[in-house]
Amino acid sequence: MFGSAARRYAPAGARYHSVDVTTRIEGASPHRLVAILYEELLTRLTMLKTAVAGNDAPKRTDSQTRVLAIIAALDAGLDHEKGGDVAPLLATIFAEANRLVSIGVRDHDVAALDSCRSMIADIATAWDQIR
Repeated sequence: MFGSAARRYAPAGARYHSVDVTTRIEGASPHRLVAILYEELLTRLTMLKTAVAGNDAPKRTDSQTRVLAIIAALDAGLDHEKGGDVAPLLATIFAEANRLVSIGVRDHDVAALDSCRSMIADIATAWDQIR
């Protein structure tokens, strides 16, 4: 009942972000789609850290859900047959990212979230260098 009204009255920044992501996804190559996931993950990790530091439970829960969903999507997209040694390494890194997010939220530990973001940023940078 309130779903469509809530979307209609969502903050302008949230609507803009949604349109921005949709626009970037349309027509993107598979490589670019993964890059977009990394970009969104980094953005959401920053939002999660802010929510944890500010003790904002609703934003913390929303951000954590989105962060874990993006990590799961990246992990599910790994090709273990064609990925050689890289796929299992990335799977291990994604598992560690999950662990750090859980610790960060459970213990209100922004350092754990910073570690997670740094680790993901390194992977995102390496991914961007692949052409």
